[in-house]
Amino acid sequence: MDKVRLGIIGMGNIGKYHADYLLNGKVSRCELVAVCDPVAPLDRYGGLQRFTDGEALIRSGAVDAVIIATPHYQHTTLGIAAIEAGVHVMVEKPISSHKADAERLIAAHQRHPKVVFAGMFQLRTEPRYQKIRKLIRDGALGRLVRVNWINTDWYRTEAYYASGGWRATWKGEGGGVLLNQCLHNLDVLQWLVGMPARVRGFCQFGRFHEIEVEDNVTAYMEWPNAATGVFISSTGEAPGTNRFEIAGTMGRLVLENSRLTFTRNEADMIEFSRTARQGFAKPDVWHIEIPFDNAVLPHAIMVQNFVNAILDGEPLIAPGEEGIHSVELANVMVYSALLGQTVELPMDGAAWERKLNQLIAESKVQKKVVQVEATDFAASFRR
Repeated sequence: MDKVRLGIIGMGNIGKYHADYLLNGKVSRCELVAVCDPVAPLDRYGGLQRFTDGEALIRSGAVDAVIIATPHYQHTTLGIAAIEAGVHVMVEKPISSHKADAERLIAAHQRHPKVVFAGMFQLRTEPRYQKIRKLIRDGALGRLVRVNWINTDWYRTEAYYASGGWRATWKGEGGGVLLNQCLHNLDVLQWLVGMPARVRGFCQFGRFHEIEVEDNVTAYMEWPNAATGVFISSTGEAPGTNRFEIAGTMGRLVLENSRLTFTRNEADMIEFSRTARQGFAKPDVWHIEIPFDNAVLPHAIMVQNFVNAILDGEPLIAPGEEGIHSVELANVMVYSALLGQTVELPMDGAAWERKLNQLIAESKVQKKVVQVEATDFAASFRR
C-alpha cells in the first residue's frame, strides 16, 4: 500500500473541518474517499462515496482507515468495529465517554495490535507545550511542586447547547465542559506532568446554562510525589482566563496570553532553604521569555502522523491508548463532586459507569434543538 484510503464518520463541525484540509491536499499519501453521516447533508461531497451508517462504511472495503468524529458515545462502538475489521482508526476526543468504555476500546486494540489506533490530541503538536515538556523532562524545572490551570475561556451561549440534541446531556455526551471542551487541556496536563494520585472535584451542574451537566468546575489534585494542583474551568465565565502555571523546585513556568515565561532559580529551593543562614533569603532568579510559534494545521499534522504510522511504522504522537487518561480525569472530577469526597486514582471505571447510567435513567431533560448561525468554531482549537 502506497496511499491510505480514508473515510470520515461524522460530518458535523469537526468532520467537515477534517474533510476540507484533506480535500485541499494538506496530508500526503492520503486520499479522502468516503464520508458518513446519518443526518447531515453530504451533497457537497459528490465525488466521494457517501454513507449513512458508520459500520457499513467500515465493512465496505472502500477504506483502509477512518477518522471517527461522531457524538461521544459512538466513539467506542465504531472504534471497536473498525479495529475488529482491520481498519486503522483515529478517534476524535474523547476516545470514549467514560473510562469503562475506553477500557473496552483499548482491549479490542490489544486483540488486534497490527491495527493503528490513534487519538486526535493535536495540542501535543503545539511548540509551546513541546517546549514545556522538554524543560520538565530535562530537569530544568526541578521536582514538580505545584500545577495550576485556570482554563475558563470556553464561554458558550444557550444557542450553542441548543444546536444539538446530544449536547450537554448525560445520555448524549456523558458530561459537560470537562469531557467536551477541556479534554485537550486534560490530555496536555497528564502528558506534561503525569497522572495525579487523587482528585477532589467541585462541580456545578447547569449553573450558567439550562443543562444537566457540569459547566463550572474547580478540582484539586495531588501527585504521588506530594505535588499539588488545581484545575478550573467553565463555559459560563466571560471574558475568561487561560493561565497555566507549573512550579518546580528550580523555578516557575507560566503560559498566558501567548507568552511563555520561565522564572528560574539559581539554586534548588529545597536545598537553598536547608543551607541558607538568613531567615528571609531567597534564591536569586533569572527571568526568561521562551519564544514559540504556533503549529500550522495541527489536525493535519496529526493525520499525517497517522498515515505515516500506517505506511512506515512511524511512532504515533498520540497513541489511542493514551486517550484513557484525559477521559479518566474528566470522569473523576465529576464523580468526586457527586460523591462529595476525594477519589484515588486509578478510579473504578465500572463504578462511574453505574453512576452515569443512573444519571441517564433519572434525567428529566427534554431538549429543544434549534437552528443556529454558522460560526468559525475552529477559533477555539488553540488553547
